[in-house]
Amino acid sequence: MLTIGQVARQAGIRTSTLRYYEEIGLLAAPARVSGQRRYDEGILRRLALIKLAQRAGLTIAEIHTLLHDFPDETLPAERWRTLAEPKLAEVQHLMQHLQDMQRLLEQTLECECRSMDECGSCAVISD
Repeated sequence: MLTIGQVARQAGIRTSTLRYYEEIGLLAAPARVSGQRRYDEGILRRLALIKLAQRAGLTIAEIHTLLHDFPDETLPAERWRTLAEPKLAEVQHLMQHLQDMQRLLEQTLECECRSMDECGSCAVISD
């Protein structure tokens, strides 16, 4: 059994993060020995899964859904698919927005306006 400090060090997170995850239900409450939290080694796999989901852009609520809001027999692939499809649409929209921003910034580098007032109505940077 691991202490909260050992888990935090091995997982590369703060102890407060572990307590927060327990508080919001991402992690089950651990066993207690003399009042101190004790974790099974499996906690490290669960924390790695949470990190993976965060890196994939899932919110805490979406991670909670991934872990807890499906029937137990639901395969991981189906859980991921349910959450990944709408997330991919969000990412594609964000990428389009970022490409638009990039084009606009590149256009501003070519600005030849003599004043900011003139630039505000410049056809090069308007929509």
